[in-house]
Amino acid sequence: MTFQHDQDVADLRAFNRTYTRRLGLLDSSYDGSPFTLSEARVLYEVATRTDPVAAEIVRALGLDPAQVSRTLKRFTERGLVTARENPAHGRHQLLSLTDEGRAAFATLEANTKASVGTLIESLHPLRQARLLAAARDINAVFENDAPPAATLRGLEPGDLGMVTARQGVIYAREYGWGADHEALVAEIVAGFHRNFDPARDDAWIAQADGRMVGSIFLVQGDAPGVAKLRLLYVEPDARGMGVGQMLVEACVARARALGYQRLDLWTVTVLSAARKLYQRAGFQVIEETPCQRFGQDLVDQVWSLDLTA
Repeated sequence: MTFQHDQDVADLRAFNRTYTRRLGLLDSSYDGSPFTLSEARVLYEVATRTDPVAAEIVRALGLDPAQVSRTLKRFTERGLVTARENPAHGRHQLLSLTDEGRAAFATLEANTKASVGTLIESLHPLRQARLLAAARDINAVFENDAPPAATLRGLEPGDLGMVTARQGVIYAREYGWGADHEALVAEIVAGFHRNFDPARDDAWIAQADGRMVGSIFLVQGDAPGVAKLRLLYVEPDARGMGVGQMLVEACVARARALGYQRLDLWTVTVLSAARKLYQRAGFQVIEETPCQRFGQDLVDQVWSLDLTA
């Protein structure tokens, strides 16, 4: 176990404690109702499904089948739930709420909505927005069991600013580069927008789990037939997913399709992961110069790929 792992576990446990306390989930009854939290969840599943069977509720809630069975038995004895034979499967009974059950559920829903609504409204609008965005993100994470997969898309409003901001943050955090680097990225992005020619230029945003995880830009170079690969980056938590290779391959393929004979790029030797991607794609170093930039001693490199080979 690493320190970061232990801290991550502690953070998630702290969230769970705060969440359960603020919503009153530790109370013996839920939202002033006669139901415990698990009973309220079972009642919700019966109310919002069409003729469910007990096994559906077990799968939906991840509860022990015996616990669900006991809860349904109590609901039946209290006149909240009725069960009838399933013509398609004799062993599984179809469940539905009685009139009394529907009334109990309506009261529970009204109280729950009022309770959660009061919690939201007690927060400042800025914190409301943060809470709701985080809730949607958490729900999306747990609702999708498939591993995240990256896709590429074109530019959308806000992307140019996001690329500048994220590269400024990431390179400052990982390499200690100062504001000069972020300003350079901003200049490149502004120039791309100002001089954009769909017959010569292009850009891609890598996206995974609904957020930007990388970028790459293709721009016309300084000589005829020469293009430049610019602004490649991959978010730290998306590395190892093949995002960088996907971006580089898209840029190279587009440069060929647009009729360029050569694709150049500038980098520095400290960016070892990026240099491996370039080497794998067939680029070769054609120029190397020690320099001082971004407040550090670095080594500039120019790489080139012959697109006619």
